[in-house]
Amino acid sequence: MGDNGRTRARPEQHSGSGATGTRRRGRALEDAILDAAWEVLVDHGYTGFTFEAVATRAGTSRPVLYRRWPQREDLLLATLAKNWQPVEIPDTGRLRDDAITFLRRLNADRARNVVVMCIQLADYFRDTGTSFCDLRDSLRPSGSSAPLQVIVCRAVERGELPDVPRTDRILNLAFDLVRHDLLMTMDALPDESIVEIVDEVWLPLLKAAG
Repeated sequence: MGDNGRTRARPEQHSGSGATGTRRRGRALEDAILDAAWEVLVDHGYTGFTFEAVATRAGTSRPVLYRRWPQREDLLLATLAKNWQPVEIPDTGRLRDDAITFLRRLNADRARNVVVMCIQLADYFRDTGTSFCDLRDSLRPSGSSAPLQVIVCRAVERGELPDVPRTDRILNLAFDLVRHDLLMTMDALPDESIVEIVDEVWLPLLKAAG
């Protein structure tokens, strides 16, 4: 007890498999919980994504989780946000190189996560009446533009493309085609498919628009 007779809050102690008695607190504790939550989601899907399962995997207690994320959806969104970081937008000075580099990064980073989103979160979408688009919007940083829109704007500023109106569907088509193949195959695309999407579909469409 403290000098005023009240019990002081104690840092959480790791008690899971392989515990060494080290105390975790603050960001270190949250990272450990969210890493464990991601493992539970990948292994058991949304149905098995419970506070009890995550607490057990993280070697902590349910009250520790409840204090940070009162609802299961809060914990889920925090878990996804940690493992669904924005893909860095390249700036090579050339439209084609920017697009191909970005899509390669997307392909390498998102292939496994897309499988989790589509398969393991099916029950979440059904229970909440939401969609993949709703989830994407909630995870996207506020006020941010779609990456390919940023890449096209830079190309217009450099004079690589005419400054004419283009619909969001045209601007985002290369991204949409890569995502479609990821969803259909549940695997990363071969590199030649990315090059084909950019060279034979997206760039000709951008230059013809307007």
